[in-house]
Amino acid sequence: MLAYFQHLAGYNAWANQRLYAAAAQLTHEQVWRNTGLFFGSLGGTLNHILVADRVWMKRFTGEGDHPGTLSAILHHDLADLRAAREAEDRRIIAYANSLTAERLDQTFTYRKMTTPDLITSQLWPDLVHVFNHQTHHRGQAHTGLSILTGAEPPSLDMIVYARALG
Repeated sequence: MLAYFQHLAGYNAWANQRLYAAAAQLTHEQVWRNTGLFFGSLGGTLNHILVADRVWMKRFTGEGDHPGTLSAILHHDLADLRAAREAEDRRIIAYANSLTAERLDQTFTYRKMTTPDLITSQLWPDLVHVFNHQTHHRGQAHTGLSILTGAEPPSLDMIVYARALG
């Protein structure tokens, strides 16, 4: 299972690189145009993915900062957002590489953002959720790119990543 999470962390960084490279071809206005995505714009969606990753990494590690809302805009400038994304992806990869089988089976406790409830959960299912959440919203961002460009964005298929690894 360790190799699975390490694979997902690598895939996450690869997919984000492809997505941001495509987004970098857009104007600032296009990045922030409301295209009907759940977080409105491509920029809002990309910010949300980063916010959620920071929330979960703080829960997992006890380190790092995050805003108090899931719709927070951390960066309006795409280049700044991309740099923050790349740093967070390196952090996620390092975390995945530091895990042990024993740690994956352990529980941890955190407070929800939307209510004062404390949640105690086993680590591995919540880690699966984080990677699934990223994929879900990257799919929305991918749709946003299609809407904005009228062209097919780069493939984010995990099998393309796996084949690129060899």
